[in-house]
Amino acid sequence: MSGDARDHALVTGATGTTGSRVARMLAEQGHALTLATRTPGPEGGARAVRFDWYDADTHAAALHGADRAYLVPPVGDPDPGDVMLPFLERARSSGVRRVVLLSSSAIPAGGPGVGQVHEALAGGLFEEWAVLRPSWFMQNFTGRHTHADSLRAEGVVASATAGGRVAFVDADDIAAVAVRSLTAPTAPGADLVITGPQALSYDEIAAVLREVTGRPAVHRRLTYEQMCDRLTADGIPRAFAGVLASLDLAIAEGAEDRVTDTVHRVTGRPPLTFRAHAEAAMRRGCDSP
Repeated sequence: MSGDARDHALVTGATGTTGSRVARMLAEQGHALTLATRTPGPEGGARAVRFDWYDADTHAAALHGADRAYLVPPVGDPDPGDVMLPFLERARSSGVRRVVLLSSSAIPAGGPGVGQVHEALAGGLFEEWAVLRPSWFMQNFTGRHTHADSLRAEGVVASATAGGRVAFVDADDIAAVAVRSLTAPTAPGADLVITGPQALSYDEIAAVLREVTGRPAVHRRLTYEQMCDRLTADGIPRAFAGVLASLDLAIAEGAEDRVTDTVHRVTGRPPLTFRAHAEAAMRRGCDSP
């Protein structure tokens, strides 16, 4: 794969946190694009199509002409392999040669959920592939997310993470790794754990936000049951709320207390710090915590 403008990338989740950034970066580099989303709109020079993981009738149009794809799993599905694996078989038959899958640092190959799709890619479903396993997003505190909404409304970020640390990562850094993985002459053929430059506890995150914004920001430590109740009250189905609260417990036990060099190694530049991210969000205003 040469990485020039003759290559054609399919980007699913094209209006989402990482998909929109991947699409923008690819467009800036002059690549042909198909932007796949449930609600397509005018996208400048890119081709936009309606796409729904659960509607196979939308898949052919999304795959048309694509030789590589950035795949964002369906949100909240505990077993996305049921729809993603048949799609990947269809993609391979239609001429897609390279797949870059968005997963999570919390889910290994063969693990639950998207871990089954990861395992299929690593097992040879495509010769050219990469699985991106980012840590938790910095945008969780500054974008349109439960934590950010709680900070704006109450000055509180609530979690069951206790004093556990996470190397939060900026979505722009994830997208930059994705774009490089899609366009480099050789696909990574690897599981890429993507983190920011420093592991921070939620207490430390709150302290940075207080310093940067001058507004109240505290970490409210919850039990597993309290976290489940809070997520359910926010409209998240109880079963999925339990999954998310369990991830908090894993953080409390140190599962995410690690820093990798993936962003620098793949893109050639260091990842953004949380303080720099928060300061940029304040300058933008609309996304400020």
